[in-house]
Amino acid sequence: MQTFTTTAALTAAINEAKQANRTIGLVPTMGALHEGHLSLIRRARQENDLVVVSIFVNPIQFNNKEDLAKYPRTLEADCAAAASAGADIAFAPSVEEMYPEPVTTVYHFGPIEEVMEGPRRPGHFSGVAVVVRRLFDLTQPTRAYFGEKDFQQIAIIRNLLEQIKYPIELVPCPIVRADDGLALSSRNMRLSPEARAVAPNIYATLVQAVEMSEYEDVESVRDWVLDTLSTFHEVNSLPNGLRFEPEYFEIVNDTTLQPINDWNDAPGVVGCIAVWLDGVRLIDVIRFLPEEE
Repeated sequence: MQTFTTTAALTAAINEAKQANRTIGLVPTMGALHEGHLSLIRRARQENDLVVVSIFVNPIQFNNKEDLAKYPRTLEADCAAAASAGADIAFAPSVEEMYPEPVTTVYHFGPIEEVMEGPRRPGHFSGVAVVVRRLFDLTQPTRAYFGEKDFQQIAIIRNLLEQIKYPIELVPCPIVRADDGLALSSRNMRLSPEARAVAPNIYATLVQAVEMSEYEDVESVRDWVLDTLSTFHEVNSLPNGLRFEPEYFEIVNDTTLQPINDWNDAPGVVGCIAVWLDGVRLIDVIRFLPEEE
C-alpha cells in the first residue's frame, strides 16, 4: 500500500489509474480505524480495481472544539489496518494540504438536515459535504463507501451527489457491532472500562423497541426508549455516577428522514438515536420496517 500526504501525489496516482480504465473505490474515514471501517475497505476491494482510503480528521465538521481536540488520531496503526484489509492507497493530508484556501462554500440540504443531528450540530453537514466533495474531486471514484451507523450522513451525501451531478455510486454498508451489540465507533475508545461495559444497553434498548413496535404506537415506543435510557442509572446500580443522557431518539421515514406518527406512514422506517455516556456522544440506528432478514 502507498501512503500519500499531498494532493499532487494522490492526483498522479489517480490519473494513472484512470488512463488504465481502472475502477476506483473510495472509503472516506477520519482514522482510528476499527472493524467497521475495515468491512468497508474489504467490500471496496471486492468491487474495484483500486481502493483509496482517506484518513483525515476534518476540522470544519466539528462544532465542538473540545470534541475535535479529543478525536483519536492513530495514523500508523490506521495505515497498517487499511493495508491488511486490502487498500492500495492511504491518503493522509494535513489540514493545510486539504484546504489550501479558506473554506467559503456552504451547502444546504433542506428538510433532511433540519432533523436529528442537524439542529444539534450547526454547520456539521455542510462541513461533511465540503470534505467529501474535495475527496470526490481528488479521487474521482467509481464508488464511495459509507457505514449506515451515520444514517443521516448517507442521506446528505446522496443529496450532495444530486446537487453536484457526479456519476458516483454511493454504497451504504451495514453497521458492524461488537459481540455485545455496541455499534463500532472510533469514539468507543474514549469510553472508560465501566462505561464500555454499560454502553451495549443502547442497542439492547433499541432491539426491545423494535419488539414493542408490534403492539405499541410510534409515540409510545419513542417515549419508552428515551425514558428507559434516562432512568437506567436509577433502575440499575452504575459505578462512578455513570448515566445515559439521550439527546434524541427519532423514528423516521428512511428516505425523507422526517419523523413518522404512524407505522403505516412510510414503507421504510428506522430509529436513530444519540446518547451521551461518560462524556462521549454515541449514535446508533435500528430498522423497524421493513423487517431485517
